[in-house]
Amino acid sequence: MKRSMMIWTISAIVYLGLVITGYSVYASMNPKTTEHANHSDDQVEGNVTDQTSEHEHEHENHDVSTTRESELTPKVSYANGEITIELRDKDNHVPELDVSHEKYMHFIIVSSDLEEYHHLHPEEKGDGVYQQKVSLDGNSYKAFVDIKPKDLQYSVMPIEFNVGETQHEHGDNELVVDKDFTKTINGQTVELTAESFEVNKEITLNFDVKDAKPDPYLGALGHVVILDEAGEKYIHVHPVAEDKTVFNTQFNKPGIYKLWAEFKFGEQVNVYPFVIEVKE
Repeated sequence: MKRSMMIWTISAIVYLGLVITGYSVYASMNPKTTEHANHSDDQVEGNVTDQTSEHEHEHENHDVSTTRESELTPKVSYANGEITIELRDKDNHVPELDVSHEKYMHFIIVSSDLEEYHHLHPEEKGDGVYQQKVSLDGNSYKAFVDIKPKDLQYSVMPIEFNVGETQHEHGDNELVVDKDFTKTINGQTVELTAESFEVNKEITLNFDVKDAKPDPYLGALGHVVILDEAGEKYIHVHPVAEDKTVFNTQFNKPGIYKLWAEFKFGEQVNVYPFVIEVKE
């Protein structure tokens, strides 16, 4: 009986020793298990950083008419030859703005027939109020407040307002697609070339400024603003490089669009309008 008990005890000790030895060998063969988990966390953090950089880059050539909910809705009014813009977020707080191409605000105004175009930079007056003097004829207009609020989701949307008693339906225009894409403004000729205007395809807009070279304007060699025929879809595009008058953009719907290309020559900023048709 005592001999059986002794044999059982010895067997148990040997078994326990084998288990401990086996675990030690396994651990020594897999020292990177914990390290690998930590490395995966580092990769996730790296991806977040990359996504932020990509988002900032997209703003340089952006279609800002998105479907995401905006946490800021500007108010626009016009009286006595002066535009007033009021900025308040959803909690009625004054938002802080980041500088975008040397300005806190790019303010675009177009008439209902898309014939009249203004690119302005209203002055901050305090408490979320920005103002700009501009002479507007009696008409219906759409305004686009192009800003970068800090820590807020924001989409540029058209804001309608009227000047005087004369009013027109927005989108009630007679846009004619250009056949000649060479325009001369203030003696300076610019020619637009593009392989095609097709929906859901990256389109390269190449502006040949002939023998001239534009001067830097608002941190770039040029700016292009594009609207659809109804004046609803807003696209603001910047050059692909600091030394080129080449722009990339994309259209997600077919139709007629009007674009305004802005280039500065000396002290004069010329605005070149073009009407294009985007096809399926």
